[in-house]
Amino acid sequence: MNTFWRTFKVAAWLGWEMDSNWTEPWLFMVYSVVKPVAGAFILVLMYTVFAFIGNRPDPAAFSYMYVGNSFFIFVGSVLFGTFQVIQSDREWYQTIRYVYISPISYYVYIVGRAVSKVGVAAFAVAITLAFGVAFLGVQIHLTVDAVPLFAASMLLGLAVLLAIGICLGGISFLTAKHTHGLAEGIPGLFYVFCGVLFPLSILPSWGQAIGKAIPLTYWFDITRRLLAPTLGVDSTLAGYSDLTIMALLVVSSVAFFGLSLLIFKTGEYFARKAGKIDMTTSY
Repeated sequence: MNTFWRTFKVAAWLGWEMDSNWTEPWLFMVYSVVKPVAGAFILVLMYTVFAFIGNRPDPAAFSYMYVGNSFFIFVGSVLFGTFQVIQSDREWYQTIRYVYISPISYYVYIVGRAVSKVGVAAFAVAITLAFGVAFLGVQIHLTVDAVPLFAASMLLGLAVLLAIGICLGGISFLTAKHTHGLAEGIPGLFYVFCGVLFPLSILPSWGQAIGKAIPLTYWFDITRRLLAPTLGVDSTLAGYSDLTIMALLVVSSVAFFGLSLLIFKTGEYFARKAGKIDMTTSY
């Protein structure tokens, strides 16, 4: 456990330095504030166009869209950041052979590298929500009683994201560098079917079935319930209690953790067998 902790700590520090491009903390903080605020303005423009076309402004719908898109920052950042570890070490820096043969758990190393993405994404989410509440009238009402459940749901949701990212990382052992589109396409799938911008109820029955099979759907729903309980938007999950959704997230976290170990070890085994652990694809 001590070795795992040291690996995790050093990998997290390395990930932070690489994400900040080895720059000064204050300069990176400025960038981290400007980026989510710019994203908020894109959301405002999208909503303005939709409201103009439908001639029906709806503050609750805007808050629904805004909160969902704010937390989707975690999805894109964590999934791509986790998937990218193997690709960057092997293709860009060509250091994977040195890290891989060191006396550490490579799985824990990837998790540590991904944690820096979680930290940067958390800051971006906080800035986006604060900007929305202060300047855009976003409806957020998190009560003190809901804080423990909100914290637990965040941990479970991020655990699922990390597990899915490591599943993609295990696949990337056997793929060329240009397949990073996989880590960009899967978040796009979640964007459509997990109720990020619009309620699941507006999708056809087959689309709702896909959405209900993805654990992130329940994470977005419980997040909105706790942060903005007065929105009153039908997400088709009204029949699920908070504890039921939390139980689904717990089961999903455990299941995807086991799946991530299986896919990671399988990809690692076949990569070693084929001699592809440190083989670059220079095209």
